[in-house]
Amino acid sequence: MKKGIHPAYQQVVFQDSSTGFKFISGSTKTSDETIKMDDGKTYPLIRVEISSDSHPFYTGKQKFNQVDGAVDRFNKKYGLTDNK
Repeated sequence: MKKGIHPAYQQVVFQDSSTGFKFISGSTKTSDETIKMDDGKTYPLIRVEISSDSHPFYTGKQKFNQVDGAVDRFNKKYGLTDNK
């Protein structure tokens, strides 16, 4: 391999934004944020939206964060149903 063209590989902390779950892994990703872990060392902090702690495949739970549409809200508000 050519020297000087590959990014630096370092230990970083990935934190799940939805659950707060943290884990240390090797990565070439960098960050201005840092966090001090239980081992007393300070690592760069990378925030992720989803990890094995919050993904439905690993947790076995499906989470629906999508809000109902305007028509559905109207029908719920005024007690209208699709049945005739």
